[in-house]
Amino acid sequence: MCKVLGVSRSGYYKWLKTADQIKGTYRDLDQKIERSFEQSRCNYGSPRIAQDLVKSGFVISKSTVARRMNAMKIRAKRRRKYIMTTNSKHKEPIADNLLNRDFEATQPAQEWVSDLTYFKIGRSWYYLSVIIDLADRAVVGWAISNNMTAEHTTINSFKRAISNRKPKPGMIFHSDRGVQYACEDFRALLATNKCVQSMSRKGNCWDNAVAESFFKTIKTECIHK
Repeated sequence: MCKVLGVSRSGYYKWLKTADQIKGTYRDLDQKIERSFEQSRCNYGSPRIAQDLVKSGFVISKSTVARRMNAMKIRAKRRRKYIMTTNSKHKEPIADNLLNRDFEATQPAQEWVSDLTYFKIGRSWYYLSVIIDLADRAVVGWAISNNMTAEHTTINSFKRAISNRKPKPGMIFHSDRGVQYACEDFRALLATNKCVQSMSRKGNCWDNAVAESFFKTIKTECIHK
């Protein structure tokens, strides 16, 4: 074989030794990638697995992780297409966008964001409302119901939030333009707790990116498995 390929025997054996070492390295790397992938419940792609391995002290690039994942034929679960769920066709007042995509809060109970989504279990639909504090990204309030009324979604989640963390006077409460946030009962609840309402621009999900990202993660990694 060496004669046909025009290489030296010593060169061949040096390559063979190196190839065995590389295989051993890949074997260790593949195990680490597979372990990280399984711990993420098959949700992580190459960028997040590479990040996970670097945090554990293993120096690796996301392109190398991508090549090894491709060789092992493992792939992260694809996210579903975004579906518009906000009912903003109402005659209730619309608040200005006071948050203006400033998602950094220096203190708790200074800026809260909220959103509402739905999911299916068996043949039944359920609605999830969450409130997130931008200071530490904690879900301070949430509610699950089998209907979309403000009483059972946004109002319930807000009452739970203020029992967990008292809002500071003048706290900004940001959401989309959904009727559950714009209705009189919810606005009165905000006013009673000295909160200032803020709303996203029409059809602009990026104005409420933190809440949107939370729902994307929980649906991809938990609900739609």
